[in-house]
Amino acid sequence: MHLSRAACTFVLTTSTALFTDAFLSPTHVTVLARLSATIQREAAAPSAEISTPSTFHDVQKLTFRELQRHCKSAGLEAVGSTAVLRGRLLGHYGLLRENNFEAQPDAGQSPKEIEELCATEGITFCDESDPLFDFKAILSDVLAKSSMGHWKTATRKLKQLDKRHSSPESPVPREAYLAVLEACAANRLNGARASEPARKILEDMSERGYEIPVELANSCVTNSLGDGPGGTHDECGGIDAALAMMAAVESSPGGEVALTDATYGKVVTTLAKDGAVEEAISVLRKMVVDKTFTPPLSVFADAAKAAAKSSEKQNAEDVLQVLTYVKAAGYELDNIAAVEAGRDILASGVIAAEKMDNLALGLRLLTAAAKAEGCAPDSGDALVATSSSAAQRACTLIHKRAIGKACEDSNWKLAVKLLELMSKRGLMPATSVWRNVLQTCCKNEKSKKATAILLDWVSLANEGKAEKPPVSVFNTVVNTCEVCGEEELTVKVLDVMKKTLDTEGNMVTFNIALKRLAKTGNVAGCEGILIGMLNEGLEPNVVSYTTTIGACAKEGMKNPSMASLWLQRMRTRGVQPNYHTYNTALAACLDGKLESTFVASKIASEMLEDAEKEIACGIRGSTNFKSTLPDAYTKVLARQLMKQLRENWRSGEIDMALAKTTTRVPLLKLVDFDKTVIAAKELVCEVDDEKTEDEIKENEEQDLEFALLKGLHKDDRRTALV
Repeated sequence: MHLSRAACTFVLTTSTALFTDAFLSPTHVTVLARLSATIQREAAAPSAEISTPSTFHDVQKLTFRELQRHCKSAGLEAVGSTAVLRGRLLGHYGLLRENNFEAQPDAGQSPKEIEELCATEGITFCDESDPLFDFKAILSDVLAKSSMGHWKTATRKLKQLDKRHSSPESPVPREAYLAVLEACAANRLNGARASEPARKILEDMSERGYEIPVELANSCVTNSLGDGPGGTHDECGGIDAALAMMAAVESSPGGEVALTDATYGKVVTTLAKDGAVEEAISVLRKMVVDKTFTPPLSVFADAAKAAAKSSEKQNAEDVLQVLTYVKAAGYELDNIAAVEAGRDILASGVIAAEKMDNLALGLRLLTAAAKAEGCAPDSGDALVATSSSAAQRACTLIHKRAIGKACEDSNWKLAVKLLELMSKRGLMPATSVWRNVLQTCCKNEKSKKATAILLDWVSLANEGKAEKPPVSVFNTVVNTCEVCGEEELTVKVLDVMKKTLDTEGNMVTFNIALKRLAKTGNVAGCEGILIGMLNEGLEPNVVSYTTTIGACAKEGMKNPSMASLWLQRMRTRGVQPNYHTYNTALAACLDGKLESTFVASKIASEMLEDAEKEIACGIRGSTNFKSTLPDAYTKVLARQLMKQLRENWRSGEIDMALAKTTTRVPLLKLVDFDKTVIAAKELVCEVDDEKTEDEIKENEEQDLEFALLKGLHKDDRRTALV
């Protein structure tokens, strides 16, 4: 009679021991046992009708961290071992497999019929074998292989023991797990290749409630980490295996205190090197907040540097979180710069502060570094600022922006202090930074400080540590010294300029010299400087001529005819007067003489003609340099000149009616000037609206120089605007 597979399974599994004692040879026993195991595995195979294998395997292939992320995204708890997380996901997505491990007999034969078929007349069978024979044999093999260091064979035997022969009444003993685990860990997990078996053993021990030895647990976690991608070693082990081991150990009896700070620290370092900043900081927080560990500064430094490398603003904020944990762990920011790891932490903080544009924080961290002792012969802040190219760049930008804000607020003391700190910290200020600080000092009329800064700049330039100051910077300082009456400083700065740049200066330098002579009314001296400018190949600009005309307006030394002559000369050189020039020339006519009034009337007519043309056609360039429209001061001068004319006719020097119809007309038009009325006139324009790039740049430079010099000159801004 033919027996079904179920019947054969029943017979084989219940009668192997009896046949072994009575009739079969050892070879037959082995073959029979293998056949029994094969049939049992086939019977235990999962049904093909369960969920799609590819989808199930997708979950099975997820690493520990990927399982955690999927659980979090699905709103599930992300705590537990690898098996727990996988089961949680499979259950959530409805992918759990239902395996039927019970062999079903053939429907046509009952168990009683099968027993009758197997019965032998006159013979009675009695099973006196040890039911745990296979269990004990395989357990013995597990222990033997483990003692010899054969971790692969021991692992396979342990899996066989657990899956086929263990039961709730006969579980795998703790000693078996420990023996295999020690074999795996004996040679640093054999280059991390044994990390997966070790992880599975730790998870099984945790699930069965076995206590895991502290030393063995820490050894397994640390030895699973390498220097390869993802913390692997020759593509074995890695961060996921280590995190899974940690989860298993922590969930085991007494596992909350089993892992040491060194183990956690190595995991943080490996995560940071792999770029997993968020996870590294999460483990770091667990160390400091939950475990109350005090990690070494090197662990904080690794996490901070990893966060600082990222270009994302969120990671910059992560650096600040690391700084918070540093303080929570008991470290003082003012002291940590004494060691390299502490300086790396502060440097990362400065880099993050620059990305967040938090200037105050960046400067505060550098100040903390400066307070650290034990950095001699250098200072802590200098070591932090020069610790890396990224730190040096961040420190330079923070100082530059802070100086810019100080200059905007006209806070020259703060600007000078920050500039001095840049040099002290080994940072090289850009030319624009030097210029901003100097201009701020000059605007506040701090001639001595401005001169000292300029000399420091020149000294660094001579050492090759900075670019040479441009002529315009020397001009700014010279002008400040002139305004403050510092004659010796003026001469000193001019001498340094000549030695540094091998030049007598540029247009602004000559204009400053003109201003010095104009203050004394030295018209001849001004003329000599203008001739010298032409000899040097420099064409005097409107500032130059206006300053020279200012010499003609010096009180007690007024020379209206010479002022008018200089107006003609500048036109012949192609330089158009502006309203400052006309105002200065009009002021030169206020000497009470009728001839001077005639000259003023002529100048007023020329100004009106230029103003009408400007309204009709517009101007190119800066208003300060180009505009000829009368301003409020023009009208004040015109009224004073009309008053002077009135005194002239009252003294009988000119007929009143003639004066009112001739000389006074242009002056009165200046007083009543209204550009909206003038705009209604039709004039022929010769102005080209298109500007070349060179003209735009020239106008920008003139605007800068004129605005600076105008703001610095206080003696007579209307008659000597330079």
